[in-house]
Amino acid sequence: MKSRLFFSDLCRDIETKVAAFLNSQEAFLPASALGSPRAAGDAIEEMLGERLADMLGDFCGEYSADFARRAMADIAFTDVDGLYYVVDVKTHRTDTRFNMPNLTSVERLARFYEDGKNYFALLLISYHLQNARLTVTGVTFVPIEFLAWDCLTIGALGWGQIQIADSNRVIVNSGYSRKRWMVELCDTLLDFYPKEIAKIGERIERFQRVKDYWLAKPDD
Repeated sequence: MKSRLFFSDLCRDIETKVAAFLNSQEAFLPASALGSPRAAGDAIEEMLGERLADMLGDFCGEYSADFARRAMADIAFTDVDGLYYVVDVKTHRTDTRFNMPNLTSVERLARFYEDGKNYFALLLISYHLQNARLTVTGVTFVPIEFLAWDCLTIGALGWGQIQIADSNRVIVNSGYSRKRWMVELCDTLLDFYPKEIAKIGERIERFQRVKDYWLAKPDD
């Protein structure tokens, strides 16, 4: 079922509200935390967890922002049509040179998307800090399948982690087909896994040689 949130202008309205809300925060961080993107990201996540339900208004049903750090979601809610959203808040401080955030496990996403009523959404916040003043320069609120594979990559952790290759370059294909995106995910993994197998073979050979070296040495 297509989400009215993401297949209408409602998501653009939410993006505008998020930017206006964050830009209105005057005392954003204590001076001791200004150099820490993690501290800023945590503060942004906490503020949005408290306010996103209000921004969603009558469109939002059940709502929660109480999740462990390793959970798939920072925020989760159902909408008035019975669709279920988990929202991962990702922040990018634009004066840092490189940012390559993990989004989710490929296996976890594959299982989650077996139910067509589920949406894994990303709330991407770009910002910079001057003194303690936060300025949001961009907000993107999309389901993961709207992100083009040209700006994504797979990280070698567990089954594989979907990552944004560079937070300075995010490509959004609004309205993109979930079926087509998931097939592209599978194609990406079917290319990725054999390369990982080849790397493992090289590592096995390397440490077989290391073992042989140490077996040949006399005991001290």
